[in-house]
Amino acid sequence: MHLLAAAASYDAKTSVNSLWLLVAAALVLLMTPGVAFFYGGMVKAKSVISMMMMSFGAIALVGVLWMLYGYGLSFGTPLIPHVLGNPFDGFIGLEKFLGIGKGGAMSPDLNSLAFAGFQATFAIITVALISGAIADRVKFGAWMVFAGIWVTVVYFPVAYWVFNLQNGWLVQVLGVNDFAGGTAVHINAGAAGLALALVLGKRVGFQKGLHKPHNVPLTLLGAALLWFGWFGFNAGSEGAVDGVAAIAWINTLAAPAAATIGWLVVEKMKDGKPTSIGAASGAVAGLVAITPACNILTPGWAIVLGLITGAICAIAIEMKWKLGFDDSLDVVGIHLVGGVIGTLYIGIFGAGIGLLDTGSFKQLGVQAVGAFSVLIYSFVIAYVIGWVIQKTMGFRITNEDEIAGVDTVVHGEEGYLLDARI
Repeated sequence: MHLLAAAASYDAKTSVNSLWLLVAAALVLLMTPGVAFFYGGMVKAKSVISMMMMSFGAIALVGVLWMLYGYGLSFGTPLIPHVLGNPFDGFIGLEKFLGIGKGGAMSPDLNSLAFAGFQATFAIITVALISGAIADRVKFGAWMVFAGIWVTVVYFPVAYWVFNLQNGWLVQVLGVNDFAGGTAVHINAGAAGLALALVLGKRVGFQKGLHKPHNVPLTLLGAALLWFGWFGFNAGSEGAVDGVAAIAWINTLAAPAAATIGWLVVEKMKDGKPTSIGAASGAVAGLVAITPACNILTPGWAIVLGLITGAICAIAIEMKWKLGFDDSLDVVGIHLVGGVIGTLYIGIFGAGIGLLDTGSFKQLGVQAVGAFSVLIYSFVIAYVIGWVIQKTMGFRITNEDEIAGVDTVVHGEEGYLLDARI
C-alpha cells in the first residue's frame, strides 16, 4: 500500500508540475508578440509592419528549427564526452538530433515534452529581441537567414552551456547561477544586437530626437504583455510548483516595479519630465536584471537591484549618441547592460553564495566569466554572420527605400490606412 500511495503521489506531482510548465510556456510564447508590440510602437509608422514581422518570423523559423534539432543540440548528451574535468567538454549536445522525442528532461518530476516546449519559447524570444537594434532598415529575407544561422551556432550552444544542468560547462563546471536566462537570453541577444547595429550602420538622419515613437499606447501594451508573460519566464524556470517558483514570482513583481521608479527618477532629473516610454523601458530593464537572480534574492535585494538597474539603464541608453552606434530601440542599453548587472549582482547579494554571505569574491568572478564569455561569443559570431550576409545578399535596405518606408518596399503593406474612402 505504501508503494501504491507513493506512486500515486509521484504521478500527481508530475502532472501538476507538467501542467504548470505548459502554462508557463504559453505565457513565455505570448512575450514574443509582446516584443512585437513593444518594438512596433517605437519605430516609424512606415516601419511598424516590418518591425512586428521580425518577431513573428522568429516564432515561425525558430519554432521549426527547435523541433528539428535545436532541442537536441541544447539538451542532448554531450557531443564531446566528458574527459578528466575538461571545462569545455559540455559545449553542445547531439541527442534526438532529428526530432524532440522524449529524452533530455532535467528532472524526473517533469514531463520531458512540456520541458522541451517551454525551452522552445526561450529560443524564440531571444532571437526576436535582437531585432530591436536594427529597426527601420532591414530586409526581411536577410533577417530570417541571420536568425536561422545565429540561433543554430550561437543560441543552441549557449543554451546548452547555461540551461543544461547536467552537462553545460557554465553551470555544471564553472558554477554560474543563471536561473532563467540573464546570460543565455539577454546578454546573448544584446551582444548580437550591438554587432548587427555596427554592421548595418546608422539610419538616415541618425541624431538624438529625430526618431520618435509613432504609437506610444502600442508600446505600453507590449510592455504589459512582456511583464505578464515574464512570470512564466521566471517562475516557470523552476519547473515545479514550489517555494522557489513562488520567490521567483515575487521578485518578478518587485524588481521591475522598482526599476520603473529608478528610470523615471533619472529621466525627471535629466530631462525634466518622466515619460510613459521611460516607464515601459524601466520595467523591461528590471525584468531583464531579475531574470538570472530571481531564485536567489530576497525581495528586498530584488527591489535594490531594480532601482539600480532602472537608473543605470536610463543612463546607458544615452551612450549610443556618444559612441555613435545606432541601436534603434535600445537593445544594448536595456538587455545587454541589464543582463550584465543582474548576473554580476548575484555574486554580491545572492543568498548563500554572494560576497555578503560568504565574504568571498569567488562567485562574483564566476558570474563575470559567465557573462563575458557569452557576450564575446555572441558578439563575434553575430558580427561575422551579419557581415557575410551584408556582403552577399545584402542585409540593409537602401537609403531611398528607408525613406520611402520599409513596410511598403519590403512587405507591400501599410500599417495604417488613412484614406477616408476605405
